[in-house]
Amino acid sequence: MSVADVTAAQIMSHTRRRESDRKVVRIWLGVVIFTLFCLVLVGGATRLTDSGLSITEWKPIHGVVPPLSAEEWQEEFDLYKRIPQYQQINKGMTLGEFQSIFWWEWAHRFLARAIGVVFAVPLLFFWLSGKIEPRIRRPLIGLLALGGFQGFIGWWMVSSGLSKLTSVSQYRLAVHLTIACLIFSACVWIMRGLSPHSGHPAAAGRGKAGAVLLAVFCLVQIYLGALVAGLDAGLSYNTWPLMDGALVPSGLFVQQPWWINLFENPKTVQFVHRMGAYTLLLLALWHMVAMLRDAAGTTHARRSVVLFALICMQAGIGILTLLSQVHLHTALLHQGMALIVLGFAVAHWRGFAGEYPQEVTVEVRN
Repeated sequence: MSVADVTAAQIMSHTRRRESDRKVVRIWLGVVIFTLFCLVLVGGATRLTDSGLSITEWKPIHGVVPPLSAEEWQEEFDLYKRIPQYQQINKGMTLGEFQSIFWWEWAHRFLARAIGVVFAVPLLFFWLSGKIEPRIRRPLIGLLALGGFQGFIGWWMVSSGLSKLTSVSQYRLAVHLTIACLIFSACVWIMRGLSPHSGHPAAAGRGKAGAVLLAVFCLVQIYLGALVAGLDAGLSYNTWPLMDGALVPSGLFVQQPWWINLFENPKTVQFVHRMGAYTLLLLALWHMVAMLRDAAGTTHARRSVVLFALICMQAGIGILTLLSQVHLHTALLHQGMALIVLGFAVAHWRGFAGEYPQEVTVEVRN
């Protein structure tokens, strides 16, 4: 057998092994993405049930164990009684009622700790076994660090409601959710880069530009949704398409300076979120039409159709959420669908770049 034959055989063997390694890493990242999805949903339920302040201390290690005795439950309840939310809103709450909100917050923190294990332990194993390609090592380490920082941001958010406010700051809530979505998006991006691609050529530059714009705008819309949740702005207007009988209701810019209304006036925040939804829908429609015209028959065009359909579904769920006066299950469906839309938009964007090229290094010895 010639050197060329040996080299070709080695390259084929390396390629098969790399494809197998990529499949394992994709499965791991898929589990991470699913766990992040669950974490965000439980976080949404925690906010919607006003449970986020039920645990008033940050105990990263000890806090994984919930109260196990009547004395421990009473101790947690007594700590909760010290904060404004209990004193101004929930005064007279029974221990049983406290336990019902405690479990939401405990589940959220437990999942947050679990995601660290789900991410870090396999990462170490895959790294040591050579399954992590050099090009994605730094991004994965960066995500691990960002996840640790997110834990601090979570406590920073909770602490805003322990002394003066009766709920967490909408600013900090929006930061917390946005960072979670960035971690989620980065995992989708890396997993998509490790997946096989069709090889269809990308359309003209505006096709990729449209995909980038949609992904970024999805993230912005989620940030706006977090402000809505933080201010309970979803309860400001519960009709559609009109708001208080008008397309542009009164009372949008009554606070000074004017820009503070964009963050602290519930009516304005809901209005901006609605306008953002309409804008996103129109962008998705424009992108789909452009892709069907410029790249008909390609996976890029087909993905643009799916993305438009997902955004239409999300718009419908958003309307139902308003009409139901932010019913828990409908609101959680709206939040979960937002993550699905974001994830697909990021994968659509990543699809224009193609998969990561195989790194082949073969030693040939005489």
